[in-house]
Amino acid sequence: MSPAGGFGGGFGGGGGMIRTGGLGIGGLLILLVVSYLFGIDPLSLLSPDQSSPDSSSSAPARPGSAATDEAAVFAEKILGDTEDVWGKIFAQAGQRYPPPTMVLFSDSTPSACGSGSAAVGPFYCPVDRKVYLDLTFFRELARRFGAPGDFAQAYVIAHEVGHHVQNLLGVLQNGGGNAQSVRQELQADCLAGVWGHSASTRVLEGGDLEEALNAASAIGDDTLQRRSSGHVMPESFTHGSSADRVASFKRGFDGGDLRSCGIGR
Repeated sequence: MSPAGGFGGGFGGGGGMIRTGGLGIGGLLILLVVSYLFGIDPLSLLSPDQSSPDSSSSAPARPGSAATDEAAVFAEKILGDTEDVWGKIFAQAGQRYPPPTMVLFSDSTPSACGSGSAAVGPFYCPVDRKVYLDLTFFRELARRFGAPGDFAQAYVIAHEVGHHVQNLLGVLQNGGGNAQSVRQELQADCLAGVWGHSASTRVLEGGDLEEALNAASAIGDDTLQRRSSGHVMPESFTHGSSADRVASFKRGFDGGDLRSCGIGR
């Protein structure tokens, strides 16, 4: 679940059905699904103020431990690497790549897509072109979802940056139902794989690719639903099955370009 108009979540939420600036019926349905999956009070996901703040109101993460500070440095490093990779890919097509801003926060933060919180996970807001990340999600990724490792964390960031790439290329759309949401989320996974293809020649170590694939599998809709209720409801998917998420990341990783993700053909 991401704020109104936001995209991503990466771990079972969904933003494609939600109108910018407020929750529509589709957004409320997704909110209820996420609340059911993760045992969250749905009222805690609703902010009394859905106004769009200016970028100066974005709240950075509060340093509270060496682990948090180290995670912040790592997140910024990965974001910088995505800038290098996508900058080169866009330049090869004769275009300029304006990178997103990353907002690291604790507990909650305002965004141009509404209020974000740690409960709803990482998300991308196309209105202000920012990636929002509560660093405690990385701990949840390892402990709750069974997907530890640096490259698992890098995959999450690269997925949200993938939404930014979609936004710049004009293929990110708000609305359209669950089927469209799944297509866009899987394409963002593929774009994360394109970044991973480049990273593999520079920063990947043994086991890193497996960490990313494990993360993609751990946060597939079917896996989350099965863990939560013991039942799988494909019609309610917003991000895709574990197998589809793994296949999408691997397709981008193996192909290494936009065409691998169905863009520019």
